[in-house]
Amino acid sequence: MQYPLSPTHFIERAGRWFGGRAVVSEGDEGTHRGSWAEVLDGARRVSALVASWHPTPGDRVATLGWNTHRHLELYFGVPAAGAVLHTVNVRLAPAQIARILEHAGTRTVLADPEFTDLVDRVEREVSRPLRKIVLDGGSPSSDAWPSYDELVDSVAPVDPLPVWPEESAAGLCYTSGTTGEPKGVMYSHRAMALHAMAISLPDGFGLGENDTVLPAVPMFHANAWGLPHAAAMTGAGLVLPGPRPSVERIAHLLSREGVTFAAGVPTVWMGVLEELRRSRLSLSPRLRIHSGGAPTPSSLVDAYREEFGVEIVTGWGMTELTPVGMAAHPRHDMSAWTPAELAGIRTAQGTPLPFVEARAVDETGTEVDRDGRSVGELEVRGPWVAASYYQGGSPPESFRDGWLRTGDVATVDGRGYVRLVDRTKDLIRSGGEWISSVQLENALMDDPRVSEAAVVAVPHPRWQERPLACVVLKEGVGELDGSTLFAPLEGRFPRWWIPEDVVFMAALPRTSTGKFDKKTLREWVRRERGDGSDGS
Repeated sequence: MQYPLSPTHFIERAGRWFGGRAVVSEGDEGTHRGSWAEVLDGARRVSALVASWHPTPGDRVATLGWNTHRHLELYFGVPAAGAVLHTVNVRLAPAQIARILEHAGTRTVLADPEFTDLVDRVEREVSRPLRKIVLDGGSPSSDAWPSYDELVDSVAPVDPLPVWPEESAAGLCYTSGTTGEPKGVMYSHRAMALHAMAISLPDGFGLGENDTVLPAVPMFHANAWGLPHAAAMTGAGLVLPGPRPSVERIAHLLSREGVTFAAGVPTVWMGVLEELRRSRLSLSPRLRIHSGGAPTPSSLVDAYREEFGVEIVTGWGMTELTPVGMAAHPRHDMSAWTPAELAGIRTAQGTPLPFVEARAVDETGTEVDRDGRSVGELEVRGPWVAASYYQGGSPPESFRDGWLRTGDVATVDGRGYVRLVDRTKDLIRSGGEWISSVQLENALMDDPRVSEAAVVAVPHPRWQERPLACVVLKEGVGELDGSTLFAPLEGRFPRWWIPEDVVFMAALPRTSTGKFDKKTLREWVRRERGDGSDGS
């Protein structure tokens, strides 16, 4: 049958057949305990409200919001009205947000109370007036900012939700802008539906109705890794960590709500690990953690397994992939492998999910050998991989012959496991040879004295560039010098890979999505150290 693929089917199924399953939303003033039946009712009312504005199909409806039950209703209700849910990264600079709203042609903004002043400010830089709605029923309603709860309560729900053609646009997200201006990625109903199905497979996230899912990734960026859609599709319980989620809040929610699956970036799991150690919280014996968005140190994987019996599954994705493309699971014939032998598997980016193709290519676009050693730029394609950026937001060289050029440098082995070597822009060129900053960073963070580490290139008069280590030590660690810190690297890497210098910092800068912000770090190094050369 010709049957359109859409996440609208997921929320209808969740509300009808798993309506009593809990949807928990944590807030600064308490916990909202709802259900999929209530989310479905809210989505139906949102769809009716948006339809009352008489939108043209594809009109953008923006959100500036945290992981809450109201945002979840918008995830399903806005696309069901034929509009596009345009999630805006609340951690971007106001000028960037203004440019994004202008570029997207957005006319409606729904914002959490703490972002209303921000929207009022950026509206002055947008060429059209904005319809504004505050996402909090407890906030005072005004003509400029009417209450979301009052508006959705005033309309009759649409029953059932409309299902649009699967190639219709459903979502719009802009990249985090760490390597330049944010670029828009448009998602279709079909892409979101296929993505949710793939990540729910056993070799993806392995999700089912008996799971309780906590996305420790923001709903304002990259669809919260597709977890709201997947949880609705499977009827799983969902726990939303609310405004400005701290690692303390996430750790306590994992314990209190019996979470069985959680996903976030490695820096989040580093902080949660310390809180778990401090507070001695109990965890579900079924808890699995997905760590992505940046390479995951093997020491972090080992700590969770040895101290809490929790397996971390690593993976890889991009905003341009809706966003998940790979997950790293050991194969059936690896059951007898030792932990040391499995370490390389558990920290790989993984094998591509069904329908996603991946290859590493050289400068001419020729695929390199799949031997786990030959290095090339990672290219991907598939039904939830972007074919272009929205409104021409990128030069055409980002795409080649139907493949997305990711900018990641990787190897692919004979089993299909992809391992990132670095970002093309983060590789360090020293004396005509390449040094991988990612491999050095992971090795430094395997040191029990180190909390965080990033490696960036600094100019050198003889070798062109040399690696500089920027390190945050764990609390209670005394003073260290470079030779002591780098001693464990001897023998693991060629001597010319090992940095000669280190900068100890109180904290590393982070991007709007929680990754280490190496662009900002490089700018800081240039500003603080001049040309970075030491004359040696």
